[in-house]
Amino acid sequence: MSFDKEAQDWLEAELADTLDEEWEIELEDSILSREIKKIYHREHPDMLPRHIYFRELLRLQAELIKFHEWVQATGEKVVVLFEGRDSAGKGGVIKRITQRLNPRIVRVVALPAPSDREKSQWYFQRYVPHLPAAGEIVLFDRSWYNRSGVERVMGFASEDEVEQFFQDVPDFERMLVRSGVKVVKYWFSITDEEQQMRFLMRIHDPMKQWKLSPMDLQSRIRWEDYTKAKEDTFFRTNIPEAPWYIVEGNDKKRARLNCIDHLLSLFDYHEIPHEEVHLPERVYNKDYERAVLPPELYVPQKY
Repeated sequence: MSFDKEAQDWLEAELADTLDEEWEIELEDSILSREIKKIYHREHPDMLPRHIYFRELLRLQAELIKFHEWVQATGEKVVVLFEGRDSAGKGGVIKRITQRLNPRIVRVVALPAPSDREKSQWYFQRYVPHLPAAGEIVLFDRSWYNRSGVERVMGFASEDEVEQFFQDVPDFERMLVRSGVKVVKYWFSITDEEQQMRFLMRIHDPMKQWKLSPMDLQSRIRWEDYTKAKEDTFFRTNIPEAPWYIVEGNDKKRARLNCIDHLLSLFDYHEIPHEEVHLPERVYNKDYERAVLPPELYVPQKY
């Protein structure tokens, strides 16, 4: 058998495996190594059937379209925080929420590590410019809760700074709510065993290795420290104005559906009527002659 034939057979098999994600109009997150994929499916025997998942996902995404149009029309201001352990599925949910929405209305904020200048600022200062104006939804892929999570566990913040954060954050969020911002906080929870499985999948998949950072690897070593930090965070910051909601994340597809469904349930939105759209006729100018452009301006047609 020739190398080309082997490569073609392998590619066809892998493309068949990624069909689920292709239906979501996106490239599969990874091509798993065969053995790890077998183990993963053995550990998840009750995975949600694909026809149910896609039916519900498309239904919920249709509702998200209505929701974000309602936010724009009514001038609502919405902030959604996504927190949780590394590899818990936050990014996957955010992608499914934003997939079919207008990026001018719905923005994702994923801030890098603070600069030296930002470290000298009031802690919440770097987050404030990203808060929504009227008619906007902002999704924070990790948020100001970095202070009580990774910064605390990894020693990037002192205990005095963490204590100051715990004293300040309830008032900060109450200020947001009083100003008309709806604050929704999600914590994605997975088991120790599930995180280990997902890290192994990333390690053995070249297309996903970029997701592994030194901080991710440290989270395995410091699992119990992160658990204690999470418990303190819930105890100190679970306020009526902005309560925490925990998403069970061991099953990615169920977590995505449950989170989107719950988010929609928090708002009394309704469909915004639209004027009927009519495509106008093109105007032709008989005196106009299209110029011939030089071939070097065109992208080569390799496919």
